[in-house]
Amino acid sequence: MTTEIAAPTQSSADDIPATVRRLRETFKTGRTRDLEWRKRQLKAMERLVVENETAIAAALEQDLGRNRFEAWLADIASTAGEAKDAAKNVRRWARRRYRLLEMSQLPGRGWVEYEPFGTVLVIGAWNFPFVLTLGPAIGAIAAGNTVVLKPSEVCPASSTLMAELVPRYLDNDAIAVIEGDGAVSQELIAQGFDHICFTGGTEIGRKVYEGAAPHLTPVTLELGGKSPVIVSADADVDVAAKRIAWTKLINSGQICIAPDYVLADAKIRDRLVDKIKEAVTTFESESPDGKRIVNERHFDRLTSALAATKGEVVIGGGSDASKISIQPTVVVDPDPAEPLMTDEIFGPILPVMTVQSLDDAINFVNSRPKPLAAYLFTKTKSIRERVIKEVSAGGMVVNHLLFHFATNKLPFGGVGPSGMGAYHGRYGFEQFSHKKTVMTKPTRPDVGAFIYPPYTEKALKLAKRLF
Repeated sequence: MTTEIAAPTQSSADDIPATVRRLRETFKTGRTRDLEWRKRQLKAMERLVVENETAIAAALEQDLGRNRFEAWLADIASTAGEAKDAAKNVRRWARRRYRLLEMSQLPGRGWVEYEPFGTVLVIGAWNFPFVLTLGPAIGAIAAGNTVVLKPSEVCPASSTLMAELVPRYLDNDAIAVIEGDGAVSQELIAQGFDHICFTGGTEIGRKVYEGAAPHLTPVTLELGGKSPVIVSADADVDVAAKRIAWTKLINSGQICIAPDYVLADAKIRDRLVDKIKEAVTTFESESPDGKRIVNERHFDRLTSALAATKGEVVIGGGSDASKISIQPTVVVDPDPAEPLMTDEIFGPILPVMTVQSLDDAINFVNSRPKPLAAYLFTKTKSIRERVIKEVSAGGMVVNHLLFHFATNKLPFGGVGPSGMGAYHGRYGFEQFSHKKTVMTKPTRPDVGAFIYPPYTEKALKLAKRLF
């Protein structure tokens, strides 16, 4: 198999303008528009993560204390699956989409032509450094763009490994990695990219949006928020408890779509809390030291919020500063105005709030900023349909959590303060493509000549009938 891979080189923050110029020049050649080039890069992306599973897992363990299974499930399998799906389908996605025109537009043909934006910047997140950096890049590559990848500096081992692997597997003149901190991101944004995709917190997302505005650069923002779980009185409490506990503990709860708080119907609240405690005890039986937090800053933020709670800590609550770890913790009925209920938690702490009815649960969620995800446990269709229709969120899962991120068949994205734009599968291809309207008309016969001046009453009547 032939590829256009140059000798592996690593781009540094010192040559940002030169790197961006190089990628723009590559785009001008038309190389990345070629569908075979796109397929080769996407297949190479799949090989990158599959062939380096051990190294990626080791980097994630070093940066995040992530175990091998979670590393494979979240970062490796998800990235490989998305790249494989895109390589398989990109030719079909890129086809013109013909549309039947109105009678008044005939004779003529119209279609949507998908064309790449140009050079795209992807700023990844630290909590899942590979899938949240390479994942959006898959959509950008499938669309035919050149891409700059900026991994998070919060996970240095993962960032360094990505910077080593990308030029070994991918076209170095079209896809580059630039490492660095927030200042590097700011300098990159100042280059005036054709599209920017950022994954991270809402406040930083606002700054990215502001930085892109002077260039009128379109942005995709995958942000966060407090994703609620509504557990209705008719829910399967045993299953709900296990699924809530499991997803809350993945990556120490450091997931943008992790269950941030639970709204439990008063009729089943106590049983749900007991079952969550049982699940946590079972799941963490081999991890007595608690859950590793990414760094001291986030550890201090979480322990301060826990110390300030007015709720009842029913399990966990302990922490170890020397290991920057926190025990999985469940807090029942904290004050709605305290940090655990106003700030995104991003850690292994789960507040459980008691509600008296479904109305109360829906009103509580809707009184707060729109979340990236919302979850519901119920056996009743009417409850399901009501929550789907009345609760606004980036995405929703009924009777489970997180899995809407793992499919390539549905879009993933936020709404309002939880983000804008969506990707995964075909939706990623479209997110990084300009949908250009194309219409063709014959010149002979010159149908519609009646619309030329000088205008007459007869022409006006005819125009009103046609248009």
